[in-house]
Amino acid sequence: MLQARPTSLIGHAGRWYFPIAFIARLPFAMMVVGVLTLVVAARDSVALGGINSASVGIGSAIFGPMVGAAADRFGQRRVLVPVGIVNGVLLGALPFVVSSAAPDLAVLAMSFLIGASAPQVAPMSRSRLVAIIRQRMAKDRHEKVLSGTMAYESAADETVFIIGPFLVGVLASAIAPWVAVAGASVLTFVFVTAFALHPTGKLVVAASGTVAQAPARELLRPRLVVVVLGILGIGLFFGATLTSLTAFMEAHGGASRAGLLYGVMGIGSAGLALGSAAFPRRFGLGWRWLVFGVVLLAGAVAFSLADSVLGVAIVLGVMGIGIGPTLVTQYSLGSDRSPVGRSATTMTILGSAVIVGQSLASAVTGEVAERAGAAGAMVLPAVAAAVVVFAAVGNLVLSRSARRA
Repeated sequence: MLQARPTSLIGHAGRWYFPIAFIARLPFAMMVVGVLTLVVAARDSVALGGINSASVGIGSAIFGPMVGAAADRFGQRRVLVPVGIVNGVLLGALPFVVSSAAPDLAVLAMSFLIGASAPQVAPMSRSRLVAIIRQRMAKDRHEKVLSGTMAYESAADETVFIIGPFLVGVLASAIAPWVAVAGASVLTFVFVTAFALHPTGKLVVAASGTVAQAPARELLRPRLVVVVLGILGIGLFFGATLTSLTAFMEAHGGASRAGLLYGVMGIGSAGLALGSAAFPRRFGLGWRWLVFGVVLLAGAVAFSLADSVLGVAIVLGVMGIGIGPTLVTQYSLGSDRSPVGRSATTMTILGSAVIVGQSLASAVTGEVAERAGAAGAMVLPAVAAAVVVFAAVGNLVLSRSARRA
């Protein structure tokens, strides 16, 4: 007896795909903050913690796109399984190295290797879902389903980048900072492996075998580069906000609770990210980026002026309103402009831009916090938000030029 084939994306991907893919992202989101918190607690230096966070980002920035390119070429399973195992081992070993008499340089090397081996779950999830939509769903549904998928994926990213620091804050406050890093190690072993072995991984392999790859130089097209710049700005914003918030809370006697307060930003962010799929089509992606980027910038300016825990919490909520839709827009544009056959590479570059921005901003902001105090550090999120707005304007200009050509 014939059965009707499932027509929804959930039906094609499988009911367990989305929870597995969501949880598998958490270690990536916990790495930067977990390393920062652990090093600050064990070595008593915000600046050193920031530098180690930057090392995580640099490792991810250098090797993340290579991991994505390898997945495009050899398939996600062959890449994710060994990468996940190596990353889990390194995360598990880091607390022992940090708490030992090992020199700071050894800790920096470990942090770099953790970033270099970071499993790129989020971009590979996008690549899988885009492949499902394009290969298994009717063409007249592609645009609507793709928009909703990018909205969900961006909301998932935004949520884990809030939940990750939140979990680090909870575990560091309730138990010890090393527990958060150890927890990320366990999650990597279990859920990254489960994601790698999920049946949807086969679909991407099949797709990559039938579609010729565009030349690598296509990744340097200005309309794609401006999206990378914009999403780098979001990463800078994450790093500057969390590190300056940590310095602010340290001045108020509760540095380990910074992750808890940071979670406030995710309330409006995740909700609006999910709701962005309902925006009317006439509210184009370019204008969404600019409008919500300006909201983010306004909130960041207010953040630099806040002087109480309650005031900071309120402003964080406002900033969250700007982040979600902006991130959705950037990933949607990145997907639209991805060169043929390089979907995983493109999405990995975007994901790496977030974490390298977060890491570099953590290092710079940590140094500013030690030299100029929390008040000086709290100005830097506005600088990062300005990068987002600048890239949004550049995107509109490039899009208009492309339409005229």
